[in-house]
Amino acid sequence: MTVLHHEHPTHEHTHGPACGHTEVRHGDHVDYAHDGHLHKEHSGHWDECEPGEHIAHSGHVHDHGPGCGHPAVQHGDHQDYVHEGHRHAEHDGHWDDH
Repeated sequence: MTVLHHEHPTHEHTHGPACGHTEVRHGDHVDYAHDGHLHKEHSGHWDECEPGEHIAHSGHVHDHGPGCGHPAVQHGDHQDYVHEGHRHAEHDGHWDDH
């Protein structure tokens, strides 16, 4: 999965285990859901951590929604659900990896 590197230059909030934002394990780092997108620390600043392509999560049989037991995080104009180390988003009758 290609991840876009967009620095978030005016991000004054420091994320960490007690910052109050949902943590999302993402490969070799932890992202923090904040302001409708994910932030990750990178070389002394915070980056947006967003996939650069559409990836369907094949074989995903669990339906997400209120009460499903997985944390919901705002992602732009929709809700993603943190599950199995990534975010799932409903899209055209299937779930995407975000």
